[in-house]
Amino acid sequence: MRIGNLEIENRGLLAPMAGVTDSAFRRICMQMGAGLCYTEMVSAKGLLYGGDGSAALLKYAPEERPIGVQLFGREPQRIAQAVERVGELGFALIDLNMGCPAKKIVGNGEGSALMREMDVAHAVLQAAVRAAGELPVTVKFRAGWDEENRNAVAFARMAEQAGVAAVCIHGRTREQFYAGHADWEMIARVKAAVGIPVIGNGDVTDGESARAMLAQTGCDAVMVGRGAQGNPWIFRQIACALSGQPAPVLPSAGERIEKCMEQAAVMVREKGERTALREMRKHAAWYIKGLRGAAAVRGKINAVETLAQLDGILRQCLAAGDK
Repeated sequence: MRIGNLEIENRGLLAPMAGVTDSAFRRICMQMGAGLCYTEMVSAKGLLYGGDGSAALLKYAPEERPIGVQLFGREPQRIAQAVERVGELGFALIDLNMGCPAKKIVGNGEGSALMREMDVAHAVLQAAVRAAGELPVTVKFRAGWDEENRNAVAFARMAEQAGVAAVCIHGRTREQFYAGHADWEMIARVKAAVGIPVIGNGDVTDGESARAMLAQTGCDAVMVGRGAQGNPWIFRQIACALSGQPAPVLPSAGERIEKCMEQAAVMVREKGERTALREMRKHAAWYIKGLRGAAAVRGKINAVETLAQLDGILRQCLAAGDK
């Protein structure tokens, strides 16, 4: 799959998720076969004026390449300035977030709020494309604002006209947030309406659902968000499903806990133990979801403060599964 001048080998992409897809987790997903990862969502305004930690979100390790950076904002001039700044940092592409449903983001007229202001969205995208030069610019958006305003097709056409190299559509409306089912038919309609690559997002939970989305919608790649939480192996499954290879063996309880600790150790080195372990609690709960004994230790995970404590609690879960 090609996006502008970027060739992506595997068509399973890790979605940018605030508070989730930090460098440590991205590295794990790339190990497992993700074709492309993205930074967490970065505020263009925060990046330019500092004070909210935006610059820290731009750090990445060499083994994460190719990596995209996702920016959000509604002011064309600031977006252009932010694009120029990140364009020198070695990212493979720049993605503009016009799909985030969070109240704080929408309340500022950003994220999915821009689906109701297509003229503003067009100006933002056009400014980003001009500032990016040869670097591909993409945009992620939703099926629409609500059931009465499902304008993804018109939005995709507008984005193509603005010069973006690819679009990613989440098949839910803003009002749905993450409830209900993603509308794959809308993804198919977007694919039929534009001549640039289309990435489908929503309800991809394993290799078979990735294959089904590609078959039903004709999209060029799939983006995985919640399906990857605690399950980076999903990218191995997707790669096998899309290449016709047998499905890989699912990870054992021991492998899941080992990978969880590997991620935690990287986070501790890069963020310090206190910060890392507080951020790691949700990841650990995702990694052990469904394992025997997980319910009994989940509360303990939510109180861990050290790497040793986390290791001990996860071993308890593993021991419970062996009984």
